[in-house]
Order: sequence, then structure tokens, then C-alpha cells
Amino acid sequence: MTSDFSGLGLSTKVTEAVAAAGYTKPTDIQAQAIPYVLDKKDIIGIAQTGTGKTASFVLPMLTLLEKGRARARMPRTLILEPTRELAAQVHENFEKYGKNHRLSVALLIGGVSFEEQNKKLDRGADVLIATPGRMLDQFERGRILLTGVDILVIDEADRMLDMGFIPDIERICGLLPARRQTLFFSATMPPEIQRLTSRFLRDPIRIEVARQNSTADTIAQSQLRVSGKPDEKRAALRGLLRDAEGLTNAIIFCNRKRDVATLARSLQRHGFNAGALHGDMDQKSRTETLDAFRNNRLTLLIASDVAARGLDIPAVSHVYNFDAPTHAEDYVHRIGRTGRAGRSGSAVTLVGPSDGKYVDAIEKLIQRSIPLHEGSPSTVDESAESAEDAPRASRSRGRTSRGGRKTPEAKSEAGAPKSQGAPEKVEPKVEPEKIEAKSEPTSGGRQRRGRKSEQSQRRPVDKTADDAAAPSGNYPDSPFGPDSPIPAFLLRSAKLQ
Repeated sequence: MTSDFSGLGLSTKVTEAVAAAGYTKPTDIQAQAIPYVLDKKDIIGIAQTGTGKTASFVLPMLTLLEKGRARARMPRTLILEPTRELAAQVHENFEKYGKNHRLSVALLIGGVSFEEQNKKLDRGADVLIATPGRMLDQFERGRILLTGVDILVIDEADRMLDMGFIPDIERICGLLPARRQTLFFSATMPPEIQRLTSRFLRDPIRIEVARQNSTADTIAQSQLRVSGKPDEKRAALRGLLRDAEGLTNAIIFCNRKRDVATLARSLQRHGFNAGALHGDMDQKSRTETLDAFRNNRLTLLIASDVAARGLDIPAVSHVYNFDAPTHAEDYVHRIGRTGRAGRSGSAVTLVGPSDGKYVDAIEKLIQRSIPLHEGSPSTVDESAESAEDAPRASRSRGRTSRGGRKTPEAKSEAGAPKSQGAPEKVEPKVEPEKIEAKSEPTSGGRQRRGRKSEQSQRRPVDKTADDAAAPSGNYPDSPFGPDSPIPAFLLRSAKLQ
């Protein structure tokens, strides 16, 4: 294996750009893949995250694209990425390593206006970087012709499978010329992807620089057992963050997008510098959040799995799985955000009562056990967590239902026994006629004490006495009998309107 980039067959322009970026020695995947790409061989590249897969196809593509010229709406190369963030990252790599070239690079991703993308396509693109959905949208609009594509790159192929993009990938491959160079890069190679490679690749060179589904030895992995209650789980995470040694920044993964937003707000309320990243955010907000995290303006990034694959943030010190991933392969990608490029990192997974089966699957996949986290995190802010719900509780405490009746919460509070240690307060005796004048609103609602006392002193109606006092007479037509008394309700006075 060559010790520097000059022996890989790259052009002078590319090697100069690499040296200007501060890189001197290629990684294993780069050293093995670049010569085969330059020889126009189909490749299946398998390597764990953080090993430099992106540069292993960007650098040789720049060398190959030095000859030739793009035509309008006919890109020369096509790179497919599963997420907008990955596509934008590859675009940045072309700008960094292609600064000595005059190549046109078009980025087709969702959440961005079609107008700007159409202008670049009309001028002609040497490199087209796209997510499958937006690329097919542009093709159906007649903005792209794929007959001139010489190189196809499918990056993070297993993530494409997880996100349901395989039918789109199959359709796109069917639209491309049969004689093309195809490069597959992925961290894992499930059977579905293997069937795809056997269908669309010709005699591919398989490059595997690390054991499949392995995790880097530079990552200290552990698991922390927590309860299933959300507030206690958040308190445990805050204790981990406060007790962590050498934490400079961290990515915290949740399984659901709504939990990402909830956890981010909770951490912000407790004084942490945190931001959220998930698929429902618009592209501008996602880009701003990532830039803030990369530039250390944001310490904690709470994310869904949209951020688990391929994001080039080299100096992430810690990764926390707030939710244990339901797919074991996602664990490899999540914790691969730390311990990159030879750095040390830490990954902690919070394991609830129902997460045991997920942890078993992860340990089976990575072929190693995940030890329990040493020490218990501090829980000094458990009262602060309950304080989050205090406003909601205080609002419901004095709430009354229709008709002036108290809600069950108010009733239970009103009926709570008094503390045994507190002396009983002696109320002064008040004459009945003065009760109404001294009435005050209670903390439980708008009922007045005088009205309540008046109702408590009201005697029950004695219907037998009312009936006995009612006059009687000889009424032969009465349905109650000729000698029956007149019913009391018939003797009540009525208001005339």
C-alpha cells in the first residue's frame, strides 16, 4: 500500500488540492479503491464509517473528468445519496478537492427551489449529486437526460435500503447507459443489496477494509439501564452529560422525530446548548443547525437517523443513543459519528426495560458485548425535571368543570389529609347572617365561602310535611281522588311575563 497520494495515479491538480487540504496519507479504503476507479472497474466498497469512503470516489472522479466537457441537461456522472445532508457533504468535497478544476457540479435535493437547479442543469453538469426522489422529479419534468452518464456512484447503499429507495434506484439504473462504471459504497452489505449489485454491476472488485458490521476500536462503548418513564430517562441523560469526561460536543440519537424536538426543548430548559435535526425541518434550518454544530456554536445535536450516516464531523467526542436503535445496523452508523480518523470517542446507549432484544441483536451483529456504564450519573436535577410540569399542574389545580364542579384533580387535592405536624387552624365563630358579607374566593375556583356555608345549612325538603300542609277539598275530577290534598306544585305562584 502506497504511503502517500502521489503513488495512486491521481492527477497533479488533485494531489495538489489534497495536500492543500492537509492530507498526506490515504486511508485503507482510499488506497485500495482509487486505483481500481481510475482503471474504470466496477467496485463494491465496504468499510466502516469514518474511513474516508467519500474521498475514495471523489478524487479519482476528478481525475477522470479532466478530459471531456458537459452538455446541457446531460450530466457526465451521477452520485446518489440517501439524504440531503450527505448530498451536500459530497458537494463540499468536490468544491474542496476540485478547486484546481473548472467543473460544473449540480446539487439536486428536496427543500430547494427548482429554478436554481434548472439553471445549472441547462448549463451542463459534469457532476450531478442528487437524492433519488428529486432526481426522478427532474427527469419526469424533462430537465435531465441520463444517456450521457459514464460513472454512477451509489453511496450508503444500505441506508438506501432502509429508507425504501431501492425501487427508485432500480428505476434510475434502468434509465442509464448499459456501458457505464458503477461504484457501490456502504458500511454494511445486507442480502438485498447483494442482489442489487449482482444485477447492475459487471464483475465488481470487492474491497473490504474492515470486518463487516464492525465498530472502531477507538470508541468506548457502554450501556446504561434506565426506567421506561420519559422524565426519568431525560434526567439520566442529563446526569450522563454533566458527568462525562472530556465532552466537547455530542450527538444524541432518538428513534422518532417528535422525540427529537421534545428532548431538545427539555435540554434547552435545563441550560444545555442544544439543537434539533430531523427530517421534518426545512432545508435551511437543517443546514444552519449543522453549520452551528460543526463550528462549535452548538454543543449538543439531537437528531434522528437522518444524521447517522456519513456526516463528516470529525471531532465528535461523544454519542448517546437516547433510544436504543431498533435496527442493529443503525447502531454501527450512529456510534461511527465519534472516534473518527484515529480519535478516541465514547458511545453510551440508554437501555429501557423493553430494549433488551435490540441490545441482543446489536451485540450479535458487532460480535462483542456492550459493558454496563461505570458509575451512576448524578440526578441532582430530578426536582428540576418535575418543575417542568409544575406550570401545567398549577393550571389544572384550580380548574373547575362546567356548573362550578371541581375537576378530579381539584377534588383529590381538596380532600387530601392535613399534615400531622402542622397545628390545626381555629376559625373564629361567625354569626350566620354575617357569613355572606365575609365570603372570599377560595384557591380551588370561583365559589364563595358564604354560598358554600349557606348551602351546607340548608335543610332537606320534607315532602311529607308539604303534602300534609296542603289544603284539601272535594274535587271529584281530581286524578288523585275526591278527598286528596292539592299537590304543592299547583299552589306555587307563577311569574307573569
